[in-house]
Amino acid sequence: MDFNLLSETLFPDITATPEDIEKRFPKRNLPAGACVTRIGPSPTGFVHLGNLYNAVIAERLAHQSGGVFYLRIEDTDNKREVEGAVETVINSMAYFGVHFDEGATTDGDSGDYAPYRQRQRKEIYQVFAKYLVQHGKAYPCFLTAEEIDEIREQQTASKENPGIYGKYAEKSRGLTIEQIKGNIKQGLPWVLRYRGEETNEYISVDDAVRGKLEMPRNNMDFVLLKSDGIPTYHFAHVIDDHFMRSTHVIRGEEWISSLPMHVELFNILGWDMPVYCHTATLMKMDGTSKRKLSKRKDPELALSYYQQEGISQDAVWEFLLTILNSNYEEWRIANPDMPYTDFPYSLDKMSISGALVDLDKLRDISKNVICHMTAETVFSKWLDWCDIYNQEFAELIRKYPEKTLSALNVGKGGNKPRKDIETWKQACSFMSFYYDETFEIQDDMSAECNDETRKIFFAKYLESYNHDDDSSAWFAKVREITAEMGFAVKPKDYKKNPEMYKGSIVNITNMLRIALTGRANAPDIWEVSHVIGEETVRKRLEKWI
Repeated sequence: MDFNLLSETLFPDITATPEDIEKRFPKRNLPAGACVTRIGPSPTGFVHLGNLYNAVIAERLAHQSGGVFYLRIEDTDNKREVEGAVETVINSMAYFGVHFDEGATTDGDSGDYAPYRQRQRKEIYQVFAKYLVQHGKAYPCFLTAEEIDEIREQQTASKENPGIYGKYAEKSRGLTIEQIKGNIKQGLPWVLRYRGEETNEYISVDDAVRGKLEMPRNNMDFVLLKSDGIPTYHFAHVIDDHFMRSTHVIRGEEWISSLPMHVELFNILGWDMPVYCHTATLMKMDGTSKRKLSKRKDPELALSYYQQEGISQDAVWEFLLTILNSNYEEWRIANPDMPYTDFPYSLDKMSISGALVDLDKLRDISKNVICHMTAETVFSKWLDWCDIYNQEFAELIRKYPEKTLSALNVGKGGNKPRKDIETWKQACSFMSFYYDETFEIQDDMSAECNDETRKIFFAKYLESYNHDDDSSAWFAKVREITAEMGFAVKPKDYKKNPEMYKGSIVNITNMLRIALTGRANAPDIWEVSHVIGEETVRKRLEKWI
């Protein structure tokens, strides 16, 4: 076989050489130890937590080392591509605070290693496809889908490894140049396959997360270019990561089985391999056992879930860092006021047994993150979310900005600030009692506080109420009314001798809290009163008299 003639037959329009491409994309001028990383999502319209999980790893590796983090769109599967999906990926990453130094943007591409969309790099891939054909390492395959199905059935029946290799590749490998030309002239579709070798050799790869991986060397005639001339992931990934000068490839463990193909290509092309980092699968508890997060069963796999629920991007980052590095929580306890970006992320602290996505833990982290934000920060982030997902509440916030800020400051003093807000969505529910437009009674009064008790208490309370009282003077009056009405001022007194009292001050203050906020669990009554104002206090209490 004249491989030069074959390469010209298959790629007559490709005139560039591998050397031309090397000159076009030179090595990056970066300091020693700087990492170049990327994420390469497919534009399918579904951006999942795994994309963000790997993005956090890649971003930390690059930016902690003074390197580069870029976005590449892996759009080689035209059938699965959804219109607007690239914008969805970019906007989702921006929402969660993932910022790229270069790569695909909503306005095109930005960076010296463009294009960053694989379908636009078709000619680059074909330069190396032609190179492999010239060196007898690739060939056109005209097997039909029906023929491939027959081969798979035969392999299944004889319990052989599935794929095109050895005797199953002979039909295509044995074609003469005249037969190939004839097939092309007839318009028969073909794919370009790598010419694998039958071997018992093993390869060894040092994975930065999993340590040494040993597996059989590739012997498959895997597809390099599909019938439309667009590469498979295997071919595109190797070429792109070489010419975009990636130092680390972060991807899910499901790609480990493909590693022999990638090692084969790096070796045959004479290129250094990047450091592979195969991350753990995202898992959840299902009863007493773990299982993989499912797109069909688990809404929390989609990044849109966290956006719609209004889970703070900072909380999501903190949560991901807890499952990415085993020492993050210890670091956070020792550094409560430092930004999470100061955490020294390390690949060797990653688990390989499966990353557990625990939504209860995430919500606890979110409460803690939000309670340490300033009222102004909460106001801004909450309003941004409401502008998209709850425009009616956004109007309320804008209508009462001073009241809202005062309300957000309630309980923020001291060493243990209240943890009332866990998500921006839940904030709309929790904060609703501050506004007359959304105020409603949600909880029932206790049995100790019947209609007559309520009327007497609220009448006495309003008679003595002075909006200018400080919290000590205010509480002294509440205690005085409590005693007058035959309720124990000290809860422990009521607990010791319940027969001597109608109830305790807890019943009285809960009654007041429900009347003013609509719920039994609410912030400090005195603080709430000074947020909603004297007129509202009197109006809400007078309804009970």
